[in-house]
Amino acid sequence: MLAIGSDHGGFELKNHVIEHLKNAGIEYKDCGTYNEESCDYPDIAKKVADTIISGECERGILICGTGIGISIAANKIDGIRAALCSDVYSAKMARQHNNANIICLGGRVTGRELAFMIIDTFLNEEYAGGRHQKRIDKIHALEK
Repeated sequence: MLAIGSDHGGFELKNHVIEHLKNAGIEYKDCGTYNEESCDYPDIAKKVADTIISGECERGILICGTGIGISIAANKIDGIRAALCSDVYSAKMARQHNNANIICLGGRVTGRELAFMIIDTFLNEEYAGGRHQKRIDKIHALEK
């Protein structure tokens, strides 16, 4: 299952992404926000990250106005590798090389169709492992 969440700045794009996921038959958990009222992106980042850390969800999507704040917040949580992506190639590398488990988007800076392509790439790519694992291990060591 996939977790998805946004603050008010990413709410509109989140709704479009949810529709895209439904059309693709992808099961998801909506972790909020549920309206355009101002809210704090660290709270949403934690909700999505917690579903991944607990094993309830395998990967996540986070959206705020630019994607910057929510990616910073998510990356403070041990075990989370959140990648802010604004293009398809970055999403591909985030999965293949970095084993990213959350993709972050900017609702005010990323167009809807591009967001769909980025998300589809993120969901369809697999971690390459091998030589990349030692780097992931070093990231885990930084968390301690």
